[in-house]
Amino acid sequence: MTNPTSQIRARLPKIHLDKTQVGRLEALASAMMRRSPEVGERLLDEIARARLVAPEKLQSDIVTLGNAVTYRDLSTGREQTVVLVYPEEADIDRHRISVVTPVGVALLGLRAGATISWVTREGETRLLEVMQVQPAVSA
Repeated sequence: MTNPTSQIRARLPKIHLDKTQVGRLEALASAMMRRSPEVGERLLDEIARARLVAPEKLQSDIVTLGNAVTYRDLSTGREQTVVLVYPEEADIDRHRISVVTPVGVALLGLRAGATISWVTREGETRLLEVMQVQPAVSA
């Protein structure tokens, strides 16, 4: 039987992160190690492999905190549009998801058109594709 984690690592697309957000993301990942070590470790792994970019040089089709992203779950065909936010700003009713959720970690730093495998809280491996990235509408 193939290890799902090794399958995920084998198919990881390139990611880009706003270098000004990395310190806070690392602190969040470290804090998650007690509650959800899988999510904390995955976020630290994503940070470690990311290309760090100055915010003014980050291309507009990259998923970063505050951007709206439309993605498709390739297992179900379901499309969702969400805004990736810090945990204290998360509100599922307003489609604002935390960066320290399994899908939030998976989306972070991806470019429109990218696909990535991720593991749900229930342990199911899923595949998603980023359809569109746009600036979030101010509240």
